[in-house]
Amino acid sequence: MRQRVKGRKLNRTSSHRRAMFRNMLTSLFEHKRIHTTEAKAKELRPIAERVITRAIKAVRRETQGLLSEGAKHDLNTRRLIGSYLMKKSVVDILFDEIVPEVGERQGGYTRVVKTGIRRGDAGRTALIELVDYNTEIDETARPNKKKKVKSASANPVAKAGTEKEEITDTAENNNEEEVSEVETATEETPVQESETKEDSAATPKTDDDSENTKNEKSE
Repeated sequence: MRQRVKGRKLNRTSSHRRAMFRNMLTSLFEHKRIHTTEAKAKELRPIAERVITRAIKAVRRETQGLLSEGAKHDLNTRRLIGSYLMKKSVVDILFDEIVPEVGERQGGYTRVVKTGIRRGDAGRTALIELVDYNTEIDETARPNKKKKVKSASANPVAKAGTEKEEITDTAENNNEEEVSEVETATEETPVQESETKEDSAATPKTDDDSENTKNEKSE
């Protein structure tokens, strides 16, 4: 049993695991961020922190003039770091670009952002990146955390209050609709009466109508 054993084996031999971390660290310094599994990212983070710290101390010795006479660069540290990385150009990137950017920090040069579960094998993925270079994190990198809202059903008093408010609101709406219908009815009636008067006044009396009225009076 692997009790009290630090680190993860990641189902690899020691040589395979070391070569994998060398490749990942080289890609991290070159591209400033890599996407991998959560377990690998957590194992790579302390390795990257130690390498960056060693590079920062070497640059401080160079700037403060603590090297031997005639030496401008800490060649010992540069060669040790170069022996671990897979590309020589990445050593220059580390000392010339990354160290001046993160040199003021006391630690915490990298961060691990969980990105969910991978399709196919359901592996937990994560994003490891340099903090000072990637200040803006993509929306897809961070999982959307929805805030839990307490429902009214959990609190019976609040639920009863909401039901009463809904009943009063519906009653007020019904009263307003009835009042509006009555007002519209009262407004329409005088208009109809005036229209009938105008129609009667507009139709002229014919001769037949006048004769009929005379006959009725004589009878």
